[in-house]
Amino acid sequence: MEEKILKIAQRMKTLREIMDISVKEMADTTGISEAQYLEYEAGKHDFSFSFLYSVAGRLGIDIVDLMTGETPRLSVCSLVKQGRGLKMERRKEYKYEHLAYIFKNKKMEPFMVTVEPKDTDAKNHMNIHEGQEFDYVISGNMALLIDNQEVLLEQGDAVYFDARHPHAMQAKEGICRFLAIIAK
Repeated sequence: MEEKILKIAQRMKTLREIMDISVKEMADTTGISEAQYLEYEAGKHDFSFSFLYSVAGRLGIDIVDLMTGETPRLSVCSLVKQGRGLKMERRKEYKYEHLAYIFKNKKMEPFMVTVEPKDTDAKNHMNIHEGQEFDYVISGNMALLIDNQEVLLEQGDAVYFDARHPHAMQAKEGICRFLAIIAK
């Protein structure tokens, strides 16, 4: 995992420099201090999904480009068989599987997300990113924390929200799996 983090960090830094974007601008885009941003560029910390999504958006690239160094190439149809999405394990409690990683010029980012109930303090891991988000619970249940509210979602429930508001998900009684679609 550390090698993947270093490669992502290197791509971030190289692209930022090529595009002549300041560290301050990237820090502002991601909502952290310049010092923290430079630590991420040095590969000292793993990245949250929202951080990577914000960086990719500012750089004008697909999040898959940033994560893998490979550009999505399909433009008519993309089929991803069960369990074969691009795996993204950002924090140990969250496992993301990108379900359209080989499709280029996406208008949304679809993910299968598995959350384990190990994250007992999701309020300390709130995310913010551009766009809107739609989540549909496939199995289990979870709390959606958004701004200062908590909403319990169970199997079959769906929620749609403005992702520029601080939010996090926390599994409640066992593992929760949900479809997350982020629209740009």
